[in-house]
Amino acid sequence: MNETPNSAPSIAPPSNAAHRAQPVSFVRRGSRLQGRRQKAWAEHADAYVIDVPRQISDTSVHPDFRFDAQTVFGRTAPLIIEIGSGLGEAVVQAATDNPDKDFLAVEVYLPGLAQTLLKVAARSLPNVRLVQANAPEVLDIMVPAGSVSEVWVFFPDPWHKSKHEKRRLVTPAFAQQVAAALEPGGIWRLATDWEHYARQMRQIGDASPLFTNMAASTADVGPSAVDGGWAPRFEGRVLTSFESKAHRAGRAIHDLAYRRNP
Repeated sequence: MNETPNSAPSIAPPSNAAHRAQPVSFVRRGSRLQGRRQKAWAEHADAYVIDVPRQISDTSVHPDFRFDAQTVFGRTAPLIIEIGSGLGEAVVQAATDNPDKDFLAVEVYLPGLAQTLLKVAARSLPNVRLVQANAPEVLDIMVPAGSVSEVWVFFPDPWHKSKHEKRRLVTPAFAQQVAAALEPGGIWRLATDWEHYARQMRQIGDASPLFTNMAASTADVGPSAVDGGWAPRFEGRVLTSFESKAHRAGRAIHDLAYRRNP
């Protein structure tokens, strides 16, 4: 295992066990692969899927494991991580449009990863890798501190019932994890179609001393801000079937973009 340290001294990562002491932001669904997905996994997983040593579950990351992007991709290039890559629509199109950048798709749902793998293999994309893992452990353990150009969190599970809000991915602690992974000046992009979650994300990002809201004036920034500061729709995000469904349901899409402070 690569022994490269993965966190800045000022933002110490919690242990693997500490991650599992907290509610995870996902519910495990069926993990069986069939048909084309099973075939794609058998034929292409070795080339595109990161083989992660586990400690607790099949989505955990062993504390000693490090992801060496330069070795994996065979070059030095900006690394973009998409957390919750779903069926791969966004990351595959982004990788196709940006051959000068490398992409790591993070997803816990195995059939979704297999569907992404189908798309990646069909286009023979050399600049995409996939990993089945809990996102906070990827940021804290897998990737070296300050090594990521952008982190994307598009349409995470909103956990819209009040009693389930504690399971939302975007929290102040998660903002710290994103900041630790990003290089100075790196960008954290978020999008959601749930109004309450959007405002919660905005409050968390604006309150963090580690980030600057790229769309907000000084007057807009702060935990009490409720209006303004929303980013324009990120042009690099392809219109996915999920986002189209939100539009048909009449839900507004909120985009946010934060820059990692030096």
